[in-house]
Amino acid sequence: MRLMKTIALPSGERIAALGQGAWNIGDRRTTRAAEIATLRRGLDLALTLIDTAEMYGDGRSEQLIAEAIAGRRDEAFIVSKVLPNNASRRGTVAACERSLKNLNTDRIDLYLLHWRGSVPFAETLEALTALQRAGKIRHYGVSNLDLAEMKQWWGTAGGEATATNQLLYNLSRRGIEWDLLPWLRERHVPVMAYSPLEQARLFRNAKFAALAKASSITPAQLALAWLLAKDDVIVIPKCSNVARVEENAAARDIKLTPTQLAELDKIFPPPTGPRPLEML
Repeated sequence: MRLMKTIALPSGERIAALGQGAWNIGDRRTTRAAEIATLRRGLDLALTLIDTAEMYGDGRSEQLIAEAIAGRRDEAFIVSKVLPNNASRRGTVAACERSLKNLNTDRIDLYLLHWRGSVPFAETLEALTALQRAGKIRHYGVSNLDLAEMKQWWGTAGGEATATNQLLYNLSRRGIEWDLLPWLRERHVPVMAYSPLEQARLFRNAKFAALAKASSITPAQLALAWLLAKDDVIVIPKCSNVARVEENAAARDIKLTPTQLAELDKIFPPPTGPRPLEML
């Protein structure tokens, strides 16, 4: 296995290009042990970025992650998010403190505004910069902001220190390639791609499944390899069990050929004009 691919944040720090999503984990006692084992196996495989949010299970996802990384905190790069309705000056700080408690840690590596709400960006950024100065968070960024929102955020004091925009991005959701992705690239802000497998709906495409079979890889690996071929995209698939996280980890060893990439463009064409930002 090659060394784990990394992506540079604007600060220069490099983080794992392939991580682990933690939406809808920690909700059931019957699956708790398997979810913890999966996250730990991911750490073993250098999938050190773990993405969560205060919204996920009202903190239960964060609490499960705390158990999974117990004794291994320094191996993990933890991402969490503040809900828009909590994103005021005081609300952001209070939400971060709750997440720190849930995660049983003294710092969050990357803290994001989950999506835009009614709170002015200036308030949220004041809180994020204060949390960063206090050492409670190391980096901050956003999620689900479209180009117009991103420009407004960037133009607000502190906005230019944004580490990432976490977006819905996969083979069937390529709208950001028209304008938002190029804009972020010009500013060296990586995209963090959530739902990279489109919750397995990609696999229903017969031509896509046939290409994966002809390439002797799984459909999941093909979808992940397409994203991992980009130098500024961080990929965070949810891993439901140990076998799946091992399958996902193997995608980093796959180098797609120009022919394969061209075939994927035929199956899932890139955008030919601007589209509204898609979210899940």
